[in-house]
Amino acid sequence: MSTDLFTWWLLLCTVSAINIVGLSLSVPALKRRHHTLPAEVYASRRLQLMLSAGYVLGCAYRSALPVYDVQRLCLFDSWMSSVIVGRTVATIAEMCFVIQWALLLREVAGVADSKVGRATARAIVPMILVAEVFSWYSVLTTSNIGHVVEESLWGISVALLVVSLATIWPRASSRLRPHLFVCGIIGAAYVGFMFTVDVPMYWSRWVLDEASGRLYMSVLQGLVDASGRWVVSHQWQDWKSEVVWMSLYFSVAVWLSIALIHAPFFVRRQTTVDLCD
Repeated sequence: MSTDLFTWWLLLCTVSAINIVGLSLSVPALKRRHHTLPAEVYASRRLQLMLSAGYVLGCAYRSALPVYDVQRLCLFDSWMSSVIVGRTVATIAEMCFVIQWALLLREVAGVADSKVGRATARAIVPMILVAEVFSWYSVLTTSNIGHVVEESLWGISVALLVVSLATIWPRASSRLRPHLFVCGIIGAAYVGFMFTVDVPMYWSRWVLDEASGRLYMSVLQGLVDASGRWVVSHQWQDWKSEVVWMSLYFSVAVWLSIALIHAPFFVRRQTTVDLCD
């Protein structure tokens, strides 16, 4: 394995180990809040813990056994590195993550009486489910056009989250606004990255494939291929296009997932929405 590739892989594994420790520490931390949270809020945070576990462990698996789906590239010669296994783990993890956001947004929107927030909370899970279908289409057929749609839906869903936070802002207390501001900034940065870097990258790949007359697989052919073929590559050149998004995805996104476990609960105080520790 090249030095650059090994260093990157080792960094992913180290971050994942730290993330698992953080998840483990979240269990007793949440238990200590048992008597300070209303029963329904505590039940919601326990659900956040379970969903976060799905996301953290899924990302740890994909960090240890990274896969470049369309190219069928992996680092280790094992069926555990097959695209079909990696994509299944990714789908489960990503659905856990988006459900986390939907649940918390529904909670805040309910307290703030935000129609936009409630509508977004209902919409983003089905949107990402559709995105996963397009992701599977690209993975199986090797046509990147599905990834263009997938990543666009992710960008739109987060844009809706940011808009929802903006509608809640006027009703938020001074203590709540810094939380909304941080989430809004992170969300806006994500949307900017998706539509200036990620989506154009997949679009360019698809355009090049079309120009070269690439032949795509049928879904059934792709299912057989993704289940039984994986190509081991230890060359940095083959992986460098995936490094930025994987590094951010398996670190920052995981930290956000863990942070949702520890979210304060929200209350209405006269005409404003406030939070309780």
